[in-house]
Amino acid sequence: MAERVIPLVDQRIAALAAKVPLHASVPTGLLTDTLGRPLRDLRISVTDRCNFRCNYCMPKEVFDKDYPYLPHGALLSFEEITRLARLFLAHGVRKIRLTGGEPLLRKNLEALVAQLAELRTVDGLPPDLTLTTNGSLLARKARALKDAGLNRVTVSLDGLDDAVFRRMNDVDFPVADVLAGIEAAHAAGLSQIKVNMVVKRGTNDHEVLPMARHFRGTGTTLRFIEYMDVGATNGWRMDEVLPSAELIERLRAELPLVALSPSAPGETAERWGYANAAGVHDASLGEVGVISSVTQAFCHDCNRARLSTEGKLYLCLFATQGYDLRTLLRGGASDEAIASAIAPIWQQRTDRYSELRSSLPADTGGGARRVEMSYIGG
Repeated sequence: MAERVIPLVDQRIAALAAKVPLHASVPTGLLTDTLGRPLRDLRISVTDRCNFRCNYCMPKEVFDKDYPYLPHGALLSFEEITRLARLFLAHGVRKIRLTGGEPLLRKNLEALVAQLAELRTVDGLPPDLTLTTNGSLLARKARALKDAGLNRVTVSLDGLDDAVFRRMNDVDFPVADVLAGIEAAHAAGLSQIKVNMVVKRGTNDHEVLPMARHFRGTGTTLRFIEYMDVGATNGWRMDEVLPSAELIERLRAELPLVALSPSAPGETAERWGYANAAGVHDASLGEVGVISSVTQAFCHDCNRARLSTEGKLYLCLFATQGYDLRTLLRGGASDEAIASAIAPIWQQRTDRYSELRSSLPADTGGGARRVEMSYIGG
């Protein structure tokens, strides 16, 4: 078998920052892009570091002990993040998700949560403030995060079998500690806890049913994510994707399910509720979701923007370039000037990579590299 060579790419160098347009624009809360998609969701990466080495995100062959992570001074401060978040809320954002890397590695993250919880949307409401984590530090952080104002948490967990989980995180981290973090989140009063499982055929797809059995009726919503071609280092292959339609059929063979309506516009997950003996959704049993960005793209109503650790604005998970907002922040630009820069960036947005995936030429390593998921969050 030929050895798979993973290219060493520093996305911060490979993707040059796009020019930030500067045109006067007063925020109205009604910002839409070229396809009529509103800006509603802001995902903020607070660190480019992670303590796991999952091969679909931060493979150890690339992100080794010599990998040049961002120096602390390059990261946006909590005050800078809060300032930008306030401007995005003025443009219509209603949900803020903190991501990484692993966001709980960012020291005193609860202080940032407290600052963001004080902000308000254009409707005068607190933003829906949530966080995605690998769960490794959640048991010790859940209470402080809840007290600071965090509403919800999503935990990434790719299997219950300890050997499989240790192999996938590639740092020998035990699954029991992640499960303890989920329990701590429930105990702290965090609501609507979700668990995301990236399903890779031939690696952990045999864990689909055990995961469903474990979380059914616990108040935790399990979501299965198709293995995606994010970044440039995960060695993605289509034959390793388990289509969501096939996954649902596996579940329905043992656990009766009924289709549920989307809970919000632009929702990424297709929802399925566990059914009772009468074939009706039993809310006490909960639900599962499938995120099918490979086989059933949902670009048509994508309302998400991503802010990188060092203050670049990305318009798509599969983007090759970002817009440098940090220079404006640290160059003395007023709130009005920064808000005026954000507006045309979104208004000119055309991104719909997943819908076009099958018609795009194969990636042979030439041209601009897609940004790594660990740099802008999932």
